[in-house]
Amino acid sequence: MNYKLTIAYDGTRFLGWERQPDQEWTIQGKLESVLSRMTETKVDVIGSGRTDAGVHARAQVASVRLETTLSPEEIRDYLNRYLPEDIAVNEVRIASDRFHARYNALGKTYRYTCYTGAARPVFDRRYVTVLEGTPDVTAMRQAAELLVGTHDFRSFCGNTHMKKSTVRSLDTIRIEENGPRLHLYYHGNGFLQNMVRILTGTLLEVGFGRLAPQDVSDILAACDRSLAGPTAPPQGLCLMKVDY
Repeated sequence: MNYKLTIAYDGTRFLGWERQPDQEWTIQGKLESVLSRMTETKVDVIGSGRTDAGVHARAQVASVRLETTLSPEEIRDYLNRYLPEDIAVNEVRIASDRFHARYNALGKTYRYTCYTGAARPVFDRRYVTVLEGTPDVTAMRQAAELLVGTHDFRSFCGNTHMKKSTVRSLDTIRIEENGPRLHLYYHGNGFLQNMVRILTGTLLEVGFGRLAPQDVSDILAACDRSLAGPTAPPQGLCLMKVDY
């Protein structure tokens, strides 16, 4: 039977979502290990997409086919009993036979969080990127408006040898100030490798005056990764929601 899993994880000590040969600490690898033990068969877990090493998720979605007599609630409870404490399966549901977590995904929401306070954020330091100073949020919003829409985002792709299409649609970039925290929300139909982190790094370059807002249009048009800003650190990034 086909199942849909909704998963939260703290990605700090993991090498990312995707299983890797001879590497124990991946999210996909941990899920497959526990489910394979539960069913006594080899299990392949399909995620809605890959998150990088150190990146978090509040609602990652996966699909998996299992041969088991356990109920969805019992599968969830088994997973949460044996998974590491930094992974939680919040929901297990029976899905249609044709449901595929990656191919059926219509959009995703990511949030990147920066911290601009004077004191160190001791208790949530794993989930924010500390900035030296406060960026010009107005300038960042002006630049963000130029990035919204359907574009070739090759300049914002971490894989410089990408052979597939790098055209994506960004519906929204929303920048919110909440005390010393600066939240950047991205919603789109799909994201390239490191895309959100490179977009964030570029918008911060605008915020600190190292790029002008209108420069992002030239960066988009150039399709040249070297012209965009740095890749922002992973710990500030969190996958918030997957749309179906």
